[in-house]
Amino acid sequence: MARTLSDVQRDVDEFISQFEEGYFHPMTLIVRLTEELGELAREVNHHYGEKKKKATEPEGSIALELGDMLIVMACLANRLNLSLDDAHTAVMEKFRTRDANRFTRKDVKQ
Repeated sequence: MARTLSDVQRDVDEFISQFEEGYFHPMTLIVRLTEELGELAREVNHHYGEKKKKATEPEGSIALELGDMLIVMACLANRLNLSLDDAHTAVMEKFRTRDANRFTRKDVKQ
């Protein structure tokens, strides 16, 4: 089932809303996002980089690390009352205009 970023934000909000503590402070969420990015970088490096995992280390998941980052980004957006759908739309428009001729396009045969 396809999910929108709004769906993700709603799911996260329903989960967080059941706890008295609520959302972390924005700076705490930035620190958590940085931590998750480090974990993602470690997994990517183990899979594609020069630093392979030790035989004693458990197998990790790039997908799960990306998922962790998505959840923290949804927490930050919710905490700041921002729409990730709106942010995505605005950024894609920026890329479409600013970077329209920046890269070599693939030939599209019809």
